[in-house]
Amino acid sequence: MPVRPLVAGNWKMNGLSASIDEAKAVAADLETKPSLAEVAICPPATLIAQMAWNLRGALVGVGGQDCRAEEKGAFTGDISAEQLKDAGATLVILGHSERRAGHGETSEDVAAKVEAAIRAGLRPIVCVGETLEEREAGWAVAVVSGQVEDSLPDVLADKPFAVAYEPVWAIGSGLTPTVPQIEEIHQSIRAVLVRRFGENGADTPILYGGSVKPANAVEILRASEVGGALVGGASLKAEDFLPIIRAAG
Repeated sequence: MPVRPLVAGNWKMNGLSASIDEAKAVAADLETKPSLAEVAICPPATLIAQMAWNLRGALVGVGGQDCRAEEKGAFTGDISAEQLKDAGATLVILGHSERRAGHGETSEDVAAKVEAAIRAGLRPIVCVGETLEEREAGWAVAVVSGQVEDSLPDVLADKPFAVAYEPVWAIGSGLTPTVPQIEEIHQSIRAVLVRRFGENGADTPILYGGSVKPANAVEILRASEVGGALVGGASLKAEDFLPIIRAAG
């Protein structure tokens, strides 16, 4: 049976209470015409509880954008996986390049957060990707495969999760890898997942992220081993997000 695609919107540090109307518009459209894809939106932490309440019973899940590895403690400004779950989240993005680069997160840090997500009952979406310098040096496959290896703890052997390939140089730049480049990386990710997790690794969706928009969604989502999309700016408006969801199924 084919793996169900996952399309998740990452709102990053965008959105106020009024923005929830865009999420409600997505949910209303999917209620009229359900998609074969699983759909989620990951708003800023300030909107998670409000969005989860407004989308209760809808065909759109709500997720967080990061979490702390610890369950609780003196970590001013941070948020735990348990707090995300309590607010109504069902999944969480971890290891995004903006966290790895801007906050110095290592793959080992990401793995600890993945364990926290599983502990709290959240589905992790684990992000990996190479820089432009690494790609031009011919290291893309090795870098991404290493991130997958080191960011995924053994606890995922029988748990639902997703991996998102986001080439750092494509995020927010308008640049997109060619389909063969995407397929090469996704196939290398799949090889690691199958070796590490067997059947669960074979069934885990591998999302593509990095300047995904309505104009290129169909081509990208038809590529080999692409099992959905992690969408940035195009997920902020229902009129842009919905065509990407439809392209996935």
